[in-house]
Amino acid sequence: MIWAAVLIGGLFLGMLILLETGRKIGLYKFRKDPEGFQKGIGAVEGAVFGLLGLFIAFTFSGAVSRWDARRNLITEEVNAIGTAFLRIDLLPAEKQPEIKNLFRSYVDTRIETYKNGENKSQVQASLNSAAQLQSKIWTLAISSSQSQGASADAQKLLLPALNAMIDITTTRVVASETHPPVIVFYLLYLMSLMSALLAGYDLSGSRTINFLHMVVFAAIISITVYVILDIEYPRQGLFRIDTFDKYLIDLRTSLG
Repeated sequence: MIWAAVLIGGLFLGMLILLETGRKIGLYKFRKDPEGFQKGIGAVEGAVFGLLGLFIAFTFSGAVSRWDARRNLITEEVNAIGTAFLRIDLLPAEKQPEIKNLFRSYVDTRIETYKNGENKSQVQASLNSAAQLQSKIWTLAISSSQSQGASADAQKLLLPALNAMIDITTTRVVASETHPPVIVFYLLYLMSLMSALLAGYDLSGSRTINFLHMVVFAAIISITVYVILDIEYPRQGLFRIDTFDKYLIDLRTSLG
């Protein structure tokens, strides 16, 4: 996720610059008014840092919950496909091979969809192919369940399972595109920079420049924001959800 790395690198450098800027402003204020240069800023600092902590907690918690939801949807889709495939046995024996082959092709397409998660054009092409296969499977399932030799419960059991299998694809697409409004990330970025300015002002009370505190403060905030972005986009960064796709791959292996 190169764009996030560049963004966080800019945040880190920006925070260091503002820390030093705030420190110089504090020193200037101290030279003009040694006794009152820090009076009255405690409430402002408390409000800004408190709000920054709230935003970090809010965005981090939301990103983790959405990550968990996307992971759980993988399991739900695997279960839905597996259940529908088993219920093909309710159809006449001569109808089963064709629909089972369509299922195998369908699972291959679903695997390709998430294998190429960073390429939007390929993802859309895979989604279109999956939709076409869904239509073929549905049409064939309806006609086969009405054929002679089909179980009396074929329609009652197979069609709802197919419907669940089809519905989960839309749910997963929506989940993958669900993120907080961009303004939330802009505000988090801006508040991080403003907190650095205030922290730098507060550091001006020391006679020596404490570079360690400045670097650690900027690094911790920047890394935290990066982790939030990385979890929010789990198919582009370091904390990837791709490892859970193996359950879909295992399912495909079990289908023969």
